[in-house]
Amino acid sequence: MNTPAQIILASASPRRYELLQQICVRSLVQAVDIDETKKTSESALEYVKRLALEKAQRGFEFIENEQSLPVMGSDTIIEIAGNVLGKPENRQHAKKMLQQMSGEIHTVHTSVAIVTQAKTVTDTNSSQVEFKPLTEHEIDAYLETGEADDKAGAYAIQGIAAQFVKKINGSYSGIMGLPLFETAQLLKQCGIDPLAIDTEINYNNK
Repeated sequence: MNTPAQIILASASPRRYELLQQICVRSLVQAVDIDETKKTSESALEYVKRLALEKAQRGFEFIENEQSLPVMGSDTIIEIAGNVLGKPENRQHAKKMLQQMSGEIHTVHTSVAIVTQAKTVTDTNSSQVEFKPLTEHEIDAYLETGEADDKAGAYAIQGIAAQFVKKINGSYSGIMGLPLFETAQLLKQCGIDPLAIDTEINYNNK
């Protein structure tokens, strides 16, 4: 028996979908397009919050949503030395990002926004990640794997790049792309309790 979705996830990220599954939230994936150009006057936090909110709003306005499900938007950026790093334009750009983060601490900001008919709620998690010094060979070999191609900051902490991470301070799931603590709190504000597990679904099924 198919169980209906609880929210619409306005994101094509498989990681966010999987993270929602981890806390027993069923989502219907529907990506949206927005202008992700950073405004000159925006800080890193203002920028990531705006992107998450615009995705949720766009999804709520334009996605066919006959059940009036809450719509979640999320976005992740990296900040280092006052500079914002999004997804790399190409592998040369990705290499510059990794060189910039080599041996340094950077901050990963991930914002979450949920829009319903009654309310809009948002929150942001900021976590620090320390990279070990990276050799040119390590960077080039990593880029050849293709993992960096569509990732904010040109790396995935849950993937091959985990070997570069010396220390983290904050939310591991937030660094992956969806901070689960903040997300669960926002869902509760919208009437969705991740712990109210549907008895027809065996979430422990391996």
